[in-house]
Amino acid sequence: MRNRFEFLGPVFHYFGSLLIVLGGLLLIPVAVRQIYEHLGHAEVSTLCYIFPSGLSFTLGWLFKRWGRTAALSRKGAMLVCAMAWTFLSVIAAIPFVMALGVSYLDAYFETVSGFTTTGITMLTGLDGMPRSILFWRSLLQWLGGLGILTFFLMVIGGGGSSHRLFSAEAHKIFSKRPAPGIYHTLKILWGIYTLFTVLVMVLLFIAGASVFDAVVHAFTCISTGGYSPYDASIGYFKEAGYANYIAIEYIIILGMLLGGINFLIHFRVLTGGFNALWNNFEIRLWWVILGMGTFLVWFNHSMAFGFRDIESSFRTSLFQIVAIATTTGYGTEEIGGNFFPALSMQIFLILMIIGGCVGSTGGGIKVLRIGVLLKMVNRQVRRAILGNRTTNVLLVDGEDIDSEEITRIAALFFAWLSLLAVGAAITAIFAPYLGPLESASGMFSALGNIGPCYITVEEMTQLSPVIKITYIFGMLAGRLEILPILMLFNRWTWR
Repeated sequence: MRNRFEFLGPVFHYFGSLLIVLGGLLLIPVAVRQIYEHLGHAEVSTLCYIFPSGLSFTLGWLFKRWGRTAALSRKGAMLVCAMAWTFLSVIAAIPFVMALGVSYLDAYFETVSGFTTTGITMLTGLDGMPRSILFWRSLLQWLGGLGILTFFLMVIGGGGSSHRLFSAEAHKIFSKRPAPGIYHTLKILWGIYTLFTVLVMVLLFIAGASVFDAVVHAFTCISTGGYSPYDASIGYFKEAGYANYIAIEYIIILGMLLGGINFLIHFRVLTGGFNALWNNFEIRLWWVILGMGTFLVWFNHSMAFGFRDIESSFRTSLFQIVAIATTTGYGTEEIGGNFFPALSMQIFLILMIIGGCVGSTGGGIKVLRIGVLLKMVNRQVRRAILGNRTTNVLLVDGEDIDSEEITRIAALFFAWLSLLAVGAAITAIFAPYLGPLESASGMFSALGNIGPCYITVEEMTQLSPVIKITYIFGMLAGRLEILPILMLFNRWTWR
């Protein structure tokens, strides 16, 4: 029996270290609280952060005592990954409960939505909330953008298990690395990520946003998370009468694009390879999807309401296409509102499945995988026409995609469709007052880690706990691309 669970020793050790790191992070909002209380803003008690911080430190110390320092197996690394994304949110949710008095389920939902950069919210009245809570909410998304484990490895390193921990969280995301060595790779990725975050902060501040708004929107923009400190999302800046609200919207579009593109592309561009923005299969397909999507949404709106105020309707169409395609989920108009007719709403659902590029902070199945599936369809059509005269090789950027990778992509796509169907069915059963489009869109949003859907925030808060738990599972499965989260529920994991 002892040998059977021997692999849990290093799992507990690394999970304990993660809890200790979380304990430190929970103290950051205390500083924000002190600043804004000094400026005369209503703030929450410091206990809202100190209590969960102390709890996290204590549990982390206990897990490290129970665990042992040893190399992680592949199964152990995947288990650490699943535990990190699932159970760190248990503690990180406590500030929402203590500060806002929301139910623990809603607080846990909000936290998972933050860490997974989904952006579905259970909170209303954001405009009047304490700044420290809004900051904590945004920080969760920034930390989750490149992954909890990659941040953990950057802070304290993973020793001999760095490779396994990195692969457990990122093998689905980073097909290649910008440099040899895990730590060197992480420094480059987090350096680019931080650089872009600061760039968006500065641009927003220059455009007239406050320091706080610039910081939290930069956090949730580059991470493609989409949490905003305002109920109206980015539409707030127009409603509040900001003179440069148009510039702010274009800056946010830029930030979302930076987050939705493969960070390996960014590395190549920053090191002088500017042709990386168009010289590979995925990035070309990405620009085509964005271009066609923007044109169709703009044309759909213009046909319905007339070809007037072209710049405004084009900007709104571009903004929403980029927000959905990158899975950020910001909005300047409600995606279920009158601005977007039926075709536009259907396009949004398709983009929720596709998501961002491989190696980005975006969710979804990823553009590259969709491209490979399209190539598979084309190959089968050619084989039906030409028979044995056509090749079985599937090439992407001159490289042959092996059959194992093709099988994995097909299996992942099928699992996605299955989870979408199950989630939509559960929503329809437990919320029969919602229409078929609304019922489907909730799980599309959760599994694609997107945020907005055709269920309003007020309706979302009133959903059955069964639906909320289903969406929590969907958010985690979508962020981890299903396999690690399913390991927790597989009996073979514990053999």
